[in-house]
Amino acid sequence: MKNLLASVSVGAIALLSTSFAFGAELPGKFEGVTIDAKLIGGQQYEPLYERIGEWEKLTGAKVNILSKKNHFELDKEIKSDIASGSLKWCVGSNHSSFAPQYPKIYTDLTALIPAAEVAAFVPANIKASTLDGKLVMLPRAQFDVSALYYQKSIYADEANKKAFKAKYGYDLTPPDTWQQVTDQAMFFTKAPDFYGTQFAGKEEAINGRFYEMLVAEGGEYIGKDGKPAFNSAAGIKALDWFVNLYKAKAVPAGTTNYLWDDLGQGFASGSIAINLDWPGWASFFNDPKSSKVAGNVGVKVQPAGSSGKRTGWSGSHGFSVTEACANKEAAASLVWWLTNEDSQKLEAKAGPLPTRTAVWAWDIEQAKSDPYKTEVLAAFQEAAKNAFPVPPLAEWIEISNAVYPELQAAILGDKTSKEALDTAAQKATDILKDAGKL
Repeated sequence: MKNLLASVSVGAIALLSTSFAFGAELPGKFEGVTIDAKLIGGQQYEPLYERIGEWEKLTGAKVNILSKKNHFELDKEIKSDIASGSLKWCVGSNHSSFAPQYPKIYTDLTALIPAAEVAAFVPANIKASTLDGKLVMLPRAQFDVSALYYQKSIYADEANKKAFKAKYGYDLTPPDTWQQVTDQAMFFTKAPDFYGTQFAGKEEAINGRFYEMLVAEGGEYIGKDGKPAFNSAAGIKALDWFVNLYKAKAVPAGTTNYLWDDLGQGFASGSIAINLDWPGWASFFNDPKSSKVAGNVGVKVQPAGSSGKRTGWSGSHGFSVTEACANKEAAASLVWWLTNEDSQKLEAKAGPLPTRTAVWAWDIEQAKSDPYKTEVLAAFQEAAKNAFPVPPLAEWIEISNAVYPELQAAILGDKTSKEALDTAAQKATDILKDAGKL
């Protein structure tokens, strides 16, 4: 905590001294103020957004939600707002993978949020939320790294155990390597009613999954010379994992159009055996109101690739205040409200990993009486040890948008993995050259 406070500049400390009266009385009073917001949408976020009404009653302000979209669509909308000069809203959902594109549009929250509140967050999450010395977002209860969800009953089935051992020569247990995931996905598939696994197949989602598989195979996305390096032997092996499962029909036919909500609903439908997914789905999967696999869900650390490294693409969600906002104090109050202890406890109950230190301790204590939640926390705590962020490039999303159609082309059989990756690497190189990075 001392180190975090020491990193705040003298100028920021001066600003904090003038804003602390506001901060000490959070959430504050803002009668007649309306905050326009663009927020990430999705079923798992609605319980948090229900708290906005309480903030409105306490502050006298109103929140006008302009958009609720997934991050990919929200990102396109923000780019359009910048291009048209219509970025006049105040609060926006953000993510550590998307934020580096926008070094100038978000304000520094250290001038608006008390230092004690900033210090209450896990330092690593604050570091991921800080760009060029500016705290551009407060991280919500959503540190993301994926672990493996699976249907327990199919591993307990004696007929499955016997048939699998006869075919593959080793015991059927929840997989610890990606080769085992492949074997088991092939074994469990009974298309079109039941599939071994699934994956997100477009946007940054497939590029991110490819990136972490590449690392697990011992490769690099960007080499030490700053050039794209994913069109390597490790890259081909990583992409072939997606290609081969699709070709074998061990994943749903529509998987190349899937994003995160599709995967969550797919596993909850009971039609998927093994699912690499985020912590925010943990409660949803085990709730009989939303999931056919409730009571039958196992969770374990994500598998390892041939290099011995485990996949671990990670990031964190958060909320930001724009520089264009006319009521930054009110906007910062809303951002604080959506990330404060009560909000994080609400979200942590559903599975997301908290980004406040005290909420971690609370979450672990609460889980002691819940075997499933204990299993979830243990799996994701282990998964977090293998976490790594995307390459620190402002062009990451632009590169993803150029690369993912090539990955799709290989998966669909229109190109070989080598052809697709060579083309993708050239597109990524051109983007970095245009940005003056090469």
